[in-house]
Amino acid sequence: MSRTSPRQTPPLHASILSPVVDYLCVGGLSLLIFVPLLLSGRTDLVIVGAGAQALFATAINMPHFMASYRLVYRSREMILRHKWASIYVPAILLAYAALAIWEAQYSPTLVIVLVTVASAYLAWHYTGQVWGMMASYAYLAGTSFDKRERFLVRTSLRILLVWHVTWLLYTQLRDPSMVRPAYLVVSAGTLVAFVLGATGLVKLYRRTGQAPPPRALVAWIALFVWYAVMARDPKAIFWIQIAHALQYLAFPIRVEINRTAAVRARSAMRAGIHMAVYAVCLIGASILIGQIVPGRAMDIIGNIYGEEPGKAAPILLLMMVNIHHFFTDGVIWKISNPEVRKDLFAHVPRPAGEKDKGAAKPVAAPDGRPRPERKRGATLTAGDA
Repeated sequence: MSRTSPRQTPPLHASILSPVVDYLCVGGLSLLIFVPLLLSGRTDLVIVGAGAQALFATAINMPHFMASYRLVYRSREMILRHKWASIYVPAILLAYAALAIWEAQYSPTLVIVLVTVASAYLAWHYTGQVWGMMASYAYLAGTSFDKRERFLVRTSLRILLVWHVTWLLYTQLRDPSMVRPAYLVVSAGTLVAFVLGATGLVKLYRRTGQAPPPRALVAWIALFVWYAVMARDPKAIFWIQIAHALQYLAFPIRVEINRTAAVRARSAMRAGIHMAVYAVCLIGASILIGQIVPGRAMDIIGNIYGEEPGKAAPILLLMMVNIHHFFTDGVIWKISNPEVRKDLFAHVPRPAGEKDKGAAKPVAAPDGRPRPERKRGATLTAGDA
């Protein structure tokens, strides 16, 4: 195939936090750890005990939830603009949790249903975020996916989504033999997924003359490795969630940095103090929601209904946070949100010559679709991240 579009000029300082930090967060660190573990032949990949798991969850996983809430609930205007994510969904989840806790006196059915829904939704969330990472880092590298390339890469990710769902059923059902044939077929299909995605990346190279953006490539490869870890040891999904959270955190942190620079155009010391307070607040909220509240909830519900419903309370709380996070992500990283769109890439200079081309100049959005620039200063979002 001949090259059909000229190479774009990559923006200066084209990173979210820094090139090294971006590589580590987007999947590089997980590759450095998980690949040797897989090659070692170990079957127990969790390694650390419950205490260390709680520490990692509080320090990395829960803050990635809290960072989303900071974006959604930072202003009354944002709350009212996204009422489903900010008000209605939390209200529905709270009502469901109350009913599930009451029902837990007699049966765990409602608790199991919520856990299943959250787990299935997680598959969509993982693959969607990886595409958002690929699209965003392609933009930062000065390129974008065309329609065919986007279709191939996203199809590869959707096959992995199906694998995740069948893996969930295969590892959680009491009688996995019912889904074992489907699980084996879809597992073999991950090879097809790899070929399709690789074909899309090769087409990107042949069209643009540029190698696929390395950080986008790392994000895509990392997902295959994550799922290989889960296939080896289902309990190791704990580490995959940590890797997923780390992949995400760079984006809300960048938004906070850019907003701080815009609002507090003062000294670097003042900006540093603000970011330190931001970090402390994220960790503090994570400790509260991740450890203190579940324990208190268990005590209260246990005293009201009995021990078993009390044990269900922290599980329901965690599932509620997970499901709500999926909804918040669905609104804060969309191109229709001009505030976040502006904030995420405010630190990235536009490619040379683009400012003076006028409204007819197409701008490649991170989802790969060309979008006309509507006004001076218009910028992009993190796609499905």
